[in-house]
Amino acid sequence: MSLTNAPRLETENLILRGPEDRDMDHVIAFMMNEERAKGFGYYDNRPQAWRWQALSIGHWHIHGYGYFTIETKDSGQPAGLCGIWNPEGWPEPEMGWVVFDGFEGRGIAFEAATRVRQWAYQDLGFTTLTSNIVPDNTRSQALAKRLGAAPEKTYDNANMGVTEMWRHPAPAEVLK
Repeated sequence: MSLTNAPRLETENLILRGPEDRDMDHVIAFMMNEERAKGFGYYDNRPQAWRWQALSIGHWHIHGYGYFTIETKDSGQPAGLCGIWNPEGWPEPEMGWVVFDGFEGRGIAFEAATRVRQWAYQDLGFTTLTSNIVPDNTRSQALAKRLGAAPEKTYDNANMGVTEMWRHPAPAEVLK
């Protein structure tokens, strides 16, 4: 059962749903893997990683949007996170994504991000979206480019340090 008011979105291969209790160990394992989580938010202990997931759940209740759990239709396993993030101190709402270990190279992040962006524009009425990417995260930069986003500026993110803000195409450009 979802811990939030998140809708259930589907794509050809994925289900995007609100976080559930069964996701906790997957999210914590990701957040505690320094190599994988350094561009998203790494924690070196389980209690801090657990708190991030609780924060993510609360974000849904405050804003009415947040990170979906990406679930593959073929296995039913949590494969990553993708959604809209806008905590205190963020310059504006951001679309973010991560794929858990073992799910890379399958187009999951692209498919999820494309669907989340559609939802943000069509259902939430967003007129713009950004993605905040740390400068050495070449995989996220490549995905942002594939999604049609372009780097707009660099700023000092209170949580991540120097960060690039990538601007996604306007709704009229992607909702055709």
